[in-house]
Amino acid sequence: MLPTKILVPTDFSEHAARATQYAVELAKKLGASVHLLHAYTIPVSPFPEVGVFYDQATIDRLPRDLQRGLDEEVARYQGSGVPLTTTLTESDARDAVEQTVKQVHADLIVMGTHGRQGVARALMGSVAESVVRTSSCPVLTVH
Repeated sequence: MLPTKILVPTDFSEHAARATQYAVELAKKLGASVHLLHAYTIPVSPFPEVGVFYDQATIDRLPRDLQRGLDEEVARYQGSGVPLTTTLTESDARDAVEQTVKQVHADLIVMGTHGRQGVARALMGSVAESVVRTSSCPVLTVH
């Protein structure tokens, strides 16, 4: 029962890039395809009194910029012979991974083990850790 559709959640970090590279190499050997996922939320200030606001132009530009990042990842592997597709969604990353597994019928998730660090990790938890614990399909983590 080898995977035919590999989902790779990415936050565009170096660790995620390594996971993408690993997934593409694995897909090449297995004759599988790769689906890249990036989930985002509109950043909000935890302290409204500080006055951090995002203008509408910045909010409107965010999905276009993020999709460009996904498109650049796909372009890196253009000649690999591995079909790559993408999903960009405004959602919590943990929820987005499981939803995308179902939508694209992924049978393996490949993801980096590092993302948020320090206080952000303490407050939000590790996305990779959560996915490993709750995923409906196998998860391969790349350190």
